Amino acid sequence: MKYLALIYAEDKANPHPGTPEFGKMMAGYQAASEKYQEDGVILGGEALQPVETATSIRIRNGKTELMDGPFAETKEQLGGFYLFECETLDDAIKYAKMIPTAEYGTVEVRPIQTYEFD
Repeated sequence: MKYLALIYAEDKANPHPGTPEFGKMMAGYQAASEKYQEDGVILGGEALQPVETATSIRIRNGKTELMDGPFAETKEQLGGFYLFECETLDDAIKYAKMIPTAEYGTVEVRPIQTYEFD
């Protein structure tokens, strides 16, 4: 089954580039990514540009609305994701726990819904 690990954190909680904490975090991401490759569970993953670069789209009564930034104001913002192929939710959680941001943010693990179309 496919699982998406969504990575959330408060902007101020992220270590800043050039600091020892940032180097440690990036080393953790590299180690996790290498483990995912080694175990053959990674299907994809990316970091996202800052939330200020987002464009939210809503269509209501046939009218399209575009808004700069995220749809809702929240403390934690989506910063990236990994897509895993795992046998069980427990396996997906095991890999999600390796994501360094889990130490100061939130990692949400969600199974991918599959549909069959005729």
